[in-house]
Amino acid sequence: MRIALVLTTLAVGVVPVIAGQSLPTVPSRLSALSAEFRQLARKVNPAVVRVSSIGYRQLDEEESDEPGVASRQQSSGAGVVISPDGYIVTNAHVVLGAQKVQVTLLARSAAVPGRPGGAETVRRKTLRADLVGLDMETDVALLKVAEKGLPALKLANSDAVEQGQIVFAFGSPLGLDNSVSMGVVSSTARQFKPDDPMVYLQTDASINPGNSGGPVVDSDGDVVGISTLILSQSGGSEGLGFAVPSNVVNNVVEQLRETGRVVRGEIGIVVQTISPALAVGWKLPRDWGVVVADVDPESEAARTGLKVADVIQSLNGRLVDTSRQFDLGLYRPARGGSVRLEVLRGGEHLNFNVPVRERNDEERNFSDLASREENLIPELGIFAIDLSDSLRARIAPERHDHGGVLVAAREADGPALDDNFQSGDVLYALNRETVKSVAALRLLVKKLKPGDAIAAQVERQGKLRFVSFELP
Repeated sequence: MRIALVLTTLAVGVVPVIAGQSLPTVPSRLSALSAEFRQLARKVNPAVVRVSSIGYRQLDEEESDEPGVASRQQSSGAGVVISPDGYIVTNAHVVLGAQKVQVTLLARSAAVPGRPGGAETVRRKTLRADLVGLDMETDVALLKVAEKGLPALKLANSDAVEQGQIVFAFGSPLGLDNSVSMGVVSSTARQFKPDDPMVYLQTDASINPGNSGGPVVDSDGDVVGISTLILSQSGGSEGLGFAVPSNVVNNVVEQLRETGRVVRGEIGIVVQTISPALAVGWKLPRDWGVVVADVDPESEAARTGLKVADVIQSLNGRLVDTSRQFDLGLYRPARGGSVRLEVLRGGEHLNFNVPVRERNDEERNFSDLASREENLIPELGIFAIDLSDSLRARIAPERHDHGGVLVAAREADGPALDDNFQSGDVLYALNRETVKSVAALRLLVKKLKPGDAIAAQVERQGKLRFVSFELP
């Protein structure tokens, strides 16, 4: 009897086939792998949402020659449900300055009898979302919808992710909902510069505009990162996608849920990762680790005795190799807490206990507090906000303890004035008429006509001054 051997790259192995008999059914490795991918997509997709926001964004230096100018914008990205009670993670840049945020969930219905293949149908459900808080340093934002029992994904331990590991990026690239791409982890700790405070998971999975905020998941469907940016010369995917590691996301989310903001600590020093050239030029005792580059003379670190060129060996007993590791050690300071530093100064080993204070991250960016309907004063081209007790405590005006409104931003399309308001100004009076609220300011402006002279009294960075111009 003649026996033929049939070889196939898709079969499990070499299968003997007897002439005249049909080929046995052999499971295909590729088919099995494809089935695993489909199962993974079915698990992940219900927890992936599209995020749309409308609001005002403060223009950066490249977009405006003057600070504090806000422009209306509409943006969209993706997000992922991380708890059944409606908490959703996305990128901060997707919802920055938003007055209205909506999320669209994709709900799958049961197979319809008579439909070819009994295929499922996909129905979209749009919900209004509240912004719990955002953190620009990590580009993470937390949303909340009033919906229960949502399908949610688990945040995995990103420290366990390895280079070469297969990952999948979900989201809405270029507005195309419910998309998935596959790739590998190119780097587990990518920094754009040695002393950058952030590290990213780098992947070659296709990520395009619209993927922002979408999850990057492992083969179990657990979130290892949140897509945040790409490096591209063409504007499209070139295999250089970056995601915020899930451990960073988890830390930020915990703080946003508790307080609506992220607290970071500092002790009054600037540290840098030691390079070989730095070690030689400054005659440091070793050519790796972290060195103190600056000490605030008024800080606890200065009072404790830390000095420039001190090499920090450990923080709270843990070795410190990079400036980022040092910063992470101060990430969530306990109120009134301190850190233990082991320092190498020349050939001398020293130990310090340094009190940790909350880092002041306040920026003069108030455009996210304003809405066109409630806060725009079109005649003046500004967004004005009533000074609540909490806002007054935040900006701490020095010249008045009552009255006034905050200039949150200037409108990008507002009138061109001889003298301009600035974001952060506190407006106290208009032509000697006291301004106690936005409503009062509107009434004063309504009495004016084009060509009238205006002299507004404002407090700017602790000093009073006049902003004067003719009303267009």
